Amino acid sequence: MPEDVEIETENLREAIHEEVERQGGNLLKTIAVTTAIFAAIAAVAALKAGGTANEALMLQTEATRLQAEASDQWAYYQAKGIKAAVQESARTSWLAIGKEPPSQYADAQKRYAKEQADIAKTAKEKEHARDEKVAEAAHLLHRHHGFANSVALFQVAIALGAVAALSRNRWIWFFSLLLGIAGVVLFLITLWQ
Repeated sequence: MPEDVEIETENLREAIHEEVERQGGNLLKTIAVTTAIFAAIAAVAALKAGGTANEALMLQTEATRLQAEASDQWAYYQAKGIKAAVQESARTSWLAIGKEPPSQYADAQKRYAKEQADIAKTAKEKEHARDEKVAEAAHLLHRHHGFANSVALFQVAIALGAVAALSRNRWIWFFSLLLGIAGVVLFLITLWQ
C-alpha cells in the first residue's frame, strides 16, 4: 500500500485566511469611508432642513402679522365709509327740510373718500407683501422637504453600510452606495433650488 502523501494544508489555510482578512479589511475600510462621507453630508442636509423650516416659519409669522395689519386697514376703511355715510345722512336731512346744508358735510365726505382711497392702497400693499411672504415660505418648505428626504436616504444608506460591514457583503454595500448617491443628488438639487 502506497504511503499517503501529506500536503501541508496548515500554511495554505493561514495564507487563505490572511488573504480573506486583507481583502475583507479593505472592504471594511471602504465601507467605513463611504459611510463617514454619507454621515457628513447627512449632517449638513439636516442643518439645511432645520434652517429652511425655521426660516419658513418666520416668514409665515410675518405673513400673519401683515394679514392682521391689512385687516386693520380694511376695518379703518369701513369706519371712514360709515363716517362718510353719516355725513351724507346729515346733509340729506338738511335737504329734506328744504334748506341748503352747510358745506362742512360735503367737505367731510370728500375728505373721508380720499382717506378711504389712501387706506385701501395701504391695505392692498400689506396684502401684497403678505402674499410674497407666503410664497417664499412655501418655497422654503419645499426645499425643507428635499433636504429631509435626502437625510432619510443617507440614514438608510448608512444603516445598510453597517449591515454590509458586519456581513462583509459587497452587494449590500453597493445598494448602500446607490442610496447614498441618490441622497447626494437630491441634496444638490435641493441646494440649487
